[in-house]
Amino acid sequence: MKMSSKLLVIPILLVAGILLAFNLNNSPSYSPVTKDFKSANSEDNFNKMMDVLMSPRCINCHPNDNIPKQGDDSHPHYFGMSRGENNLGYQATKCTTCHQSENNNYSGVPGAPEWSLAPESMKWEGLTRNEIAESMLDPKRNGGRNHEELMHHLTEHELVLWAWEPGVRADGSQRNPPPVPLDEYIKAVKEWFEDGANIPSNQ
Repeated sequence: MKMSSKLLVIPILLVAGILLAFNLNNSPSYSPVTKDFKSANSEDNFNKMMDVLMSPRCINCHPNDNIPKQGDDSHPHYFGMSRGENNLGYQATKCTTCHQSENNNYSGVPGAPEWSLAPESMKWEGLTRNEIAESMLDPKRNGGRNHEELMHHLTEHELVLWAWEPGVRADGSQRNPPPVPLDEYIKAVKEWFEDGANIPSNQ
């Protein structure tokens, strides 16, 4: 290479270096959400969701022995009721004989559209929070639902939402709703699914 060519290359390299340094120093800062923060947020949402799903308003209809439960103490349903045909009891004692599409505040019988026991594959009674979540996410046990369908069921299905408007008991006293307000629950469920529906390993 001739001396004049070498002398020409030096200032070009200097200019390129200055431009590179300028761009690096003035590039926008980026602070990614850390894995720990995302996990902590997801775990908080998981716990809010599970506080609801493990409340009597939900667990009573997810029995492990085919017998629906009643009340905050989850006692066996009166009148010897059991799962029966299509999760609706037997011909003479169908769930819908008493449980209509809305609460009956005169008799104290609760009601909502599609009132029934959850399918046997969705029995949650006696399971841990993690075991319920694993069961809930398993298409073989959740009715073949994907995450989008499951999120829709948990946040929009009228029978699920009934839990926050459970009506009154036969003596006129108000039934207790789940321990998390409805808007907080819906937000927690949606964010948990958006974060990947991760199940904490420490529960």
